[in-house]
Amino acid sequence: MADKSKEEPGNELVAAPTPPPLPRALTDPVPVVIVGTLAFLVAFVVMLIVGAPAMWTWSCLAGFGLGFVGYGVFRWQRSAARRGSRTAQEGLL
Repeated sequence: MADKSKEEPGNELVAAPTPPPLPRALTDPVPVVIVGTLAFLVAFVVMLIVGAPAMWTWSCLAGFGLGFVGYGVFRWQRSAARRGSRTAQEGLL
């Protein structure tokens, strides 16, 4: 059997239907950021209690601090997008 080329009639490319958008609950990053930040805080407390090596303990504290600061930046960018700032990131609403 010979393959049909694109120039032959009846060989039109069919566009695949676009999938529906995901629900907001599945695309909102806030729960993931909060859970991850709190997980680092819990891990820090556990490391303090069990007497884990200092590197692990301070890494957990750093993870909590970065998560906290990152969430603050995210909230700041989201509020800028809501008020219509030209410099705000897109897609945060």
